[in-house]
Amino acid sequence: MRRRQADIATNLEAFEAFYRRHVDAITWFLARRVDDPNTVADLVAEVFVAVLDSAHTYRPGLGSEIAWLYGVARNTLSAERRRAFKETKLADRVGGRRPLDSDDVAQLEERIDAESVARRAFQAMAGLPDGDRAMLELVVIDQLTISEAATALGIRQGAARARLHRARRTLRNVPGIAPFVMEGMR
Repeated sequence: MRRRQADIATNLEAFEAFYRRHVDAITWFLARRVDDPNTVADLVAEVFVAVLDSAHTYRPGLGSEIAWLYGVARNTLSAERRRAFKETKLADRVGGRRPLDSDDVAQLEERIDAESVARRAFQAMAGLPDGDRAMLELVVIDQLTISEAATALGIRQGAARARLHRARRTLRNVPGIAPFVMEGMR
């Protein structure tokens, strides 16, 4: 029996015979525990892939092939449940599922309204060349000095001043954002 188990990892015909002998039992085993047909099909496939990787661990003296295979199936099912649980927790965390109370909603609405000029400025800046836009963002939105922005961009102060001037000149006639772009957020 042990030799036959080792063969399934290297011999396609031996694996196919093993699969045919046990696929129904594993399908029923998983169908008793999982109610989604697609998940059952995926898990059956995963069990037999795991069998290829772990055929060398089968010990005939410890139990039958099916008992060993059920152990592989249980481990595969447990791994799937852990993965699904982690995925759900992550989705909940990332999705910000905490219900907002009316005070939270009011505060967020105030912040959103307060940042409407900045959002319009970002939209207007989207058409600028990358270097000019980066300079304007650093000075106007992030409130760095021209010298600090030049350092952040790895350019000389003269080039930084030229980029800032070009960006402001381009946006000075955009309604509603000109004062914001010209003076910054201060």
